[in-house]
Amino acid sequence: MIEAAPQDAGVTQRALPPLLNREQAILEFNRRVLAQASRTDVPLLERLRYITIVSSNMDEFFEVRFADALDAMREAPGGGPHRDALRSVAADAHALIDTQYAVFNDELMPALQREGIVILNHAERNPAQREWVSRFFEAQVRPLLVPVGLDPSHPFPMVANKSLNFIMHLGGKDAFGRENAIAILKVPRVLPRVIALPRALCPPGTQGFVLLTSVIRAHLETLFGGRPVDAFSQFRVTRDSDLEVDEEDVANLRQALRTGLTTRHFGQAIRIEVVRSCPEALSRFLLDQFDLPAAALYRVNGPVNLVRLNQLIDQVEAPALRFPPFEPAWPQDQLPRGESIIAQLQHSDVLLHHPFESFEPVVQFLREAVHDPEVLAIKQTIYRTGNESVLMELLIDAARRGKEVTVVVELKARFDEEANINWAERLEAVGAQVVYGIVGFKTHAKLLLVTRREPGPRGSTVLRRYVHLSTGNYNPKTARLYTDTGMLTADPQLTADADAVFHQLTSLTRVRSQRHLLTAPFVLHRKLMAHMADVAEAARQGRPARIVVKLNALTDPALIGALVTAAQAGAEVDLIVRGACMLPSGLPGLTDRVRVRSVVGRFLEHTRVIYFRWGASDEDEVLYLSSADWMGRNMFRRIELAWSVRDARLRQRVIDECLVPYLHDERDAWSQASDGSYHRVAEQGESAQAALMARYGSAG
Repeated sequence: MIEAAPQDAGVTQRALPPLLNREQAILEFNRRVLAQASRTDVPLLERLRYITIVSSNMDEFFEVRFADALDAMREAPGGGPHRDALRSVAADAHALIDTQYAVFNDELMPALQREGIVILNHAERNPAQREWVSRFFEAQVRPLLVPVGLDPSHPFPMVANKSLNFIMHLGGKDAFGRENAIAILKVPRVLPRVIALPRALCPPGTQGFVLLTSVIRAHLETLFGGRPVDAFSQFRVTRDSDLEVDEEDVANLRQALRTGLTTRHFGQAIRIEVVRSCPEALSRFLLDQFDLPAAALYRVNGPVNLVRLNQLIDQVEAPALRFPPFEPAWPQDQLPRGESIIAQLQHSDVLLHHPFESFEPVVQFLREAVHDPEVLAIKQTIYRTGNESVLMELLIDAARRGKEVTVVVELKARFDEEANINWAERLEAVGAQVVYGIVGFKTHAKLLLVTRREPGPRGSTVLRRYVHLSTGNYNPKTARLYTDTGMLTADPQLTADADAVFHQLTSLTRVRSQRHLLTAPFVLHRKLMAHMADVAEAARQGRPARIVVKLNALTDPALIGALVTAAQAGAEVDLIVRGACMLPSGLPGLTDRVRVRSVVGRFLEHTRVIYFRWGASDEDEVLYLSSADWMGRNMFRRIELAWSVRDARLRQRVIDECLVPYLHDERDAWSQASDGSYHRVAEQGESAQAALMARYGSAG
C-alpha cells in the first residue's frame, strides 16, 4: 500500500494542458543519457558506453521518429504546424550531437589518455607504429576496398544505411586522361572499426589503438595510383528504416518481410554526417546527391559513428574502469535450487525481479517442461529474443520430442525481423505450429504457457496449466541489462486467460472476456481509464486517491487527460517515465499534483507497473504489471497484456522494490519541469538500482 493523504472534496476540473512535443521529449531523454557520460562516479569505460548508447539512440530517432515526422509534414497542406516543430526538433538534435562530441573530446578522451588508453591518429604514430599500420592496411584492408571514380559510366554507388564511406576530391587526371574529380569509397562492414596496436609498439603501461578511418585516411592516395587527394571526408547516411509491407495484400508475411529486408538499407535518406573539416563543396555535393536540405547535414568533431567505439570498450584491458561485475541472485527463498519449479508453482506463485534476480528460473521452467514426459503442450510469444537463444533451442527440442509447440513469433519487431524470421523457419522445420500474430497488430505481449497431464481424483487424470508472464522480452542477455518483472503461476484463472489469448492469436476468433488479464487492443485502455475515473471520484469525495505509474513512455492523449483529471480532482499522481513523457508536470492550476521523474542508471529501466488507490481499505487498491507503455500504438495497434498482482505479499513486494525506491531515488533520478526539461535531483544520495543490487547481491 502506498499512503496518500485525503484531499479536499469539491475540486472542479480545469482545462487540460497542452501536451509536450514527442520528438523533443525523446531528445530530452537522450540528454539524460548523455549526462551519464559526464558523471565522475561512473567508471570511465562505462561513461564512454553511454556516449555510444546516445549515438545508437539517435540513429533510431532519425530512422524512425524523425522519418515519421517528416512524412507527417509532407502530407500536411503547406507543411502545417509540423514544419516549425520539425525545425525546432532538428535544431535541438544538432545541439545535442554537438554536446555529445564535446563530452567525448573534452572529457573522455583526456581521461582515457590519463589511464594509458590512447587512440593514435597518423600524425601521432611513431615510425614503427606507422609501419605496422601500413602492413595491416595492405594485408587486411586494401583487398576489400573498391574505390569508385564518378563519371557517367560510374554513377554514385548505392550507400547503405549507417555505413561508413569516404568522399574525395582528386587532383590530376585519371588513367584515361580525364579530370573526373569526385570519388567514393565504401568501407565494408566486416572490417573492424577499432584496431589494437601490438603491446610491443606501445610505451609501457599504455594500450594503443587506431581507428579504421585513420588507417584508410593515411593510405587514400595509394588507392588512386598516386593521384593527389585534394580534399576528403568520412560520411554516413541515416535512412528511413521502416519496412513497407502491406500486410493485407500479401499471402505470406514471412516471405514478404524477408524480401523487404533486402531493401531496408536503402530507404529515403534522412541525415548525412560528415567530419567537421569536410569542405563545403563536398558536403553540398552529398546533400544534392541525396536530395536533402542543409539542416540534414551534421558536421561532427570526430568519428562519424561513435557506436563503433563499443569495440574499443571491449578490447581495453582495464577491469577497474568498468562497472563491478554483478551476478543476479537465484531466488532461493521462492525456488530452492535443485527442486522442481513446476512442483513449487503448485503451492505458490513466484515473482522475479530482473536483473537483480536471475532470468535462469524462466529458462529452467521451460527446460523442465521440455524434458517432462507429462507436459503435453507449450505455447509462447516471441518479440525480441536475439540471434542466439536457449529458449528457442528448447522450443525446437520440445517439438522434436513430439510435444505440441505453438509459437507466436512477431516478425515485425523492428530491427529484429531477420532473427525472428530465421527462428520461425527453424521452428516450422521441426513441426512446431508458428503464427505471426495478427495482421495490422504487433504481438508485444510476453507469455509462456505450459500444459501438463497430472493425476486427478479417483485415478483419473487432469490437465493443469502453468504460465510465465513478463514485462520484458524472452532474452537472457538483455535480462541482465534491463529491469523487468516476471511472474510464474499455476493460478487457474490466469492460466485460463492466457490460454484464451493464445486461442485468439491462432484462431482469430472471438473468445470469452478474460477475467484477470487485461488485453490490448480490447479492454486495457478502457480499464485504465475507468480506474483513473474511480480515483478521481474518490478524490472528489475526500477519500485517499493515489496514482503511481512506472513506464518507458507516456504519449497517449486520452490516458494523459485522465491522469490530469484525477490530479485536478485532488489525487496525488507520481509518474516514473524513463523516456518520452508528453504530460507537463507542475503547471500552476493545471498539473500541480502531478510529479514526473525519470531514472537513468546502470540498467535500462523497463518495468511497467501501474498502481491505483481509490479508498482506505485494501480492497480499494490495485496493482498491475504490464508489457504495454501508455502510447497509442501499444493500446490500439499491439497485442499487449496487463495482469493484476492479487497476492498481497507479492503486491507489496512490487511496491517496495519497483515503486518506492524509485520515488525516493536521488542519485539517478531526474525531475521534470513544466516546460518539459529535466534536472538531476541530486549528485549524491540514494540510488534505487544500487540499493536493489546491494539487497540481492548479499542475498545471492
